[in-house]
Amino acid sequence: MLTPGLGAALAEWLSHLRALGGAADNTIEAYRADVSSFLGFLQTHHGEGFGVARLATLGQSDMRSWMAHERGRGLSARSLARALSSVKSFTRWMADRKGFDASHVLLARAPKYQRKLPRPLSEDGARAMIDQVDTQAAEPWVAARDAAVLTLLYGGGLRISEALGLTGDLHPLPDVLRIRGKGDKERLVPVLGAAREAVAEYVRLCPYPAEPGQPLFRGKRGGPLNPRLVSRAMEQARMALGLPATATPHAMRHSFATHLLAAGGDLRAIQELLGHASLATTQIYTAVDAARLMEVYDKAHPRA
Repeated sequence: MLTPGLGAALAEWLSHLRALGGAADNTIEAYRADVSSFLGFLQTHHGEGFGVARLATLGQSDMRSWMAHERGRGLSARSLARALSSVKSFTRWMADRKGFDASHVLLARAPKYQRKLPRPLSEDGARAMIDQVDTQAAEPWVAARDAAVLTLLYGGGLRISEALGLTGDLHPLPDVLRIRGKGDKERLVPVLGAAREAVAEYVRLCPYPAEPGQPLFRGKRGGPLNPRLVSRAMEQARMALGLPATATPHAMRHSFATHLLAAGGDLRAIQELLGHASLATTQIYTAVDAARLMEVYDKAHPRA
């Protein structure tokens, strides 16, 4: 349980992020959990007298002790790096407001970790996935709906939440979609003819009309389509196709980026299409492309 002063400071910081940062609810909750755990550790480490004023006195030993404690309770290097980023953001904000030097916190080094590579489907696998979900549902409009959603994920690099956030007034789909993604960041996504046709076929078969302000993709009872139903459809399809468990809705977005890059797409352009704030996030797909190239090399080269 945080002291009233620390609790109030944390709450104010989170309110600041909501108001100015445009952070998603899940991101806010992750920040809250990370910083709350950090402050709770400091209270235990220094005793109950630890309050807001003591944040200005934190040193390298405090940061090392906290990180050792987090690793000791099983936190992975990746999760600890994320937690440290949250702590630095909070401390920087406090230092600006209170006028103290937060160098010891801000200079703390995050643990190194091996970043997991995205697991895209092959081009044939992505097409087969869409074709499979287009045939497996008992009701034709449901099958058409699932195929339309996956076509948007693969054809436009949309997140599942972005695809399911589309509304009926967008039908028929325009040449370019204006998508508002993570962090309230807006981007323009060209619409492929295949995606426009898939959505048009779904709307034609759907028993619920495409109405302005209402979800474009509907569940069986007419409400918004639950993303778990899309995941379930893909699970059924990947079992039928013999694809790995990594063939998820988000893998369709990974496939979009990887296949564009393999075809000679510009990394900056792919960054814009995906809505990544940092080019470093997009660059992970170059490692995927290189790994696939080496796999082909190992299998095909006579001296490999």
